[in-house]
Amino acid sequence: MTQDLARIRAFVQVYDAGGFSAAARQFGRSKALLSKYVTDLEDYLGVRLMNRTTRKLSLTEAGEAYYREVVQLLQQLDDLDATITNQTSEARGLLRVSAPRNFGETSLTPALFAFLQTHPEVTLDLRLEDRFVDLVDEGVDVALRISAMPDSSLIARKIADTKIVICGSPELIKRVGLPQSGEALRNMPCIVDVNLQGQANWRFVSEDQATAVHVSGPVRVNSPVAAMQAALHGLGFAALPAYLAEKEIADGRLVVVLADRMPAGPSLQAVYPHRRHLAGKVRALIDHLVIWFDTHPVQ
Repeated sequence: MTQDLARIRAFVQVYDAGGFSAAARQFGRSKALLSKYVTDLEDYLGVRLMNRTTRKLSLTEAGEAYYREVVQLLQQLDDLDATITNQTSEARGLLRVSAPRNFGETSLTPALFAFLQTHPEVTLDLRLEDRFVDLVDEGVDVALRISAMPDSSLIARKIADTKIVICGSPELIKRVGLPQSGEALRNMPCIVDVNLQGQANWRFVSEDQATAVHVSGPVRVNSPVAAMQAALHGLGFAALPAYLAEKEIADGRLVVVLADRMPAGPSLQAVYPHRRHLAGKVRALIDHLVIWFDTHPVQ
């Protein structure tokens, strides 16, 4: 089996490098050995895989079909090896994490600092900003995002559920009344946060039926903190992340309405690039966050 894999790898390496000499230099193997491996593989399969000339190397039709399949098989084997290795690798080194500012400042930092206490060989570079960073271009190891599924070129793991609440100040409710349904908000002042999924189209559920209600009001913002401040000033009802408004709700400065009509909120996800070898520090952090938010729910 080992010999068979060596022959297959030699075939792939020679083609990827563009020739036997280039592959010998790139992978530190002798040209003669690579040639022998490829010839042995062709003899075993009973078919020519490569057309060789002094200046050019190309794949035969059979070689192209064989190359497509074995490249995937070798990748799967490499990934399996990496998974087993990384399961026992220790978390260490610089860990770059990106997260939304408001969530990072409230709910995330206690989880991250607890992680550092148990992993003293990790140093943290935490970047709190309200934009989708390019993980590869900006060298970010993992991003925490509260959103729908990310770009397909990234890998995501669900960390926890989040919740959106509709809030209004006691003064507002005294002035305009308590909404009895999502539909009632069409005729009541509301704060529109354009960063919220759906923006001015707020979603509600009733008897398993989902509806979208278009709301409007005196203020339009692009920040949940600004939306909460507007709600605290009695300017309208606001759809807010529950973790952000938790203290104001507990203090009675904001009142939650239509709690039984709200759908499930977006999930908190750990997003990282599609890399063959996931660093031990990233794996350890993600595992830690799953456990942390299981015992410290995002309210």
